Amino acid sequence: MTQRVLRNFRHIEVQPIAGALGAELHGVDLARDLDDDVVAEIRQAWLDHLVVFFRGQALTPAQQVAFARRLGEPMEYPQLKGLPEEPLITPVMKLEHERTNFGGVWHSDTTYLERPPMASMLYAKEIPPYGGDTEFANQYLAYEALSDGLRRILDGLVGISSSLKADASKTREDRLKAAGEAQKTLIAEHPVVRTHPETGRKALYLNTGHTTQFKDWTVKESQPLLDFLFQHQVRPEFTCRFRWQAGSLALWDNRCAMHNPINDYHGYRRILHRITLAGDRPV
Repeated sequence: MTQRVLRNFRHIEVQPIAGALGAELHGVDLARDLDDDVVAEIRQAWLDHLVVFFRGQALTPAQQVAFARRLGEPMEYPQLKGLPEEPLITPVMKLEHERTNFGGVWHSDTTYLERPPMASMLYAKEIPPYGGDTEFANQYLAYEALSDGLRRILDGLVGISSSLKADASKTREDRLKAAGEAQKTLIAEHPVVRTHPETGRKALYLNTGHTTQFKDWTVKESQPLLDFLFQHQVRPEFTCRFRWQAGSLALWDNRCAMHNPINDYHGYRRILHRITLAGDRPV
């Protein structure tokens, strides 16, 4: 399997947090108007490590959007409303009395879109005293760890993603539907193995949150292979785990990494602000 590149940067300090993926970036105040050289180093570290984390940030919604625009084009999250003052920011909340968290299953964001987001950015506003960590999984490594024979099979398959499958995870989308708000059924077809447009590396691109079956296969025929892949994708050696603090910001690459917010903090409030960055059609 390919080993991560550890570069020496001029403007930022990079501290990997696990063997598979993930790094904390130090020496950057995201509220400032960053020089192009600094932004270029942040982007390179993000490509190298798939998910990067910043600690101790103090960002207004406008400043978070401004930083996001330095990296890509923010997009509105489908079927959910953003903040009144910044529609491009979606609040991700679990309140004290609630038992269900948002997106509480391994997934890559909104793969049921024809052009799924390139990246997601999550900024912590209020964090419980314990719990509420987020796990991430490297899908380059997941692909590279498969046998040559299975890779050849998967290279020719197309996966079907549906927004309806998110209901099974009992996320906030499920609650909006139960409240009577209209939701569209969104379906998209994407290669099971996609080639990253910037790194050129191959990654598994399917997930238990949204992938329902393989194209031209029945759901029953697809299920055994999907079950194997869903378990394989999140083997511990492919993952890292991030412990949030108020003021932490995570930026991850949806094209080659999955994430899973852990729902282990009942009775406490957790509020984060999310921005997704527009992507291209997977190939």
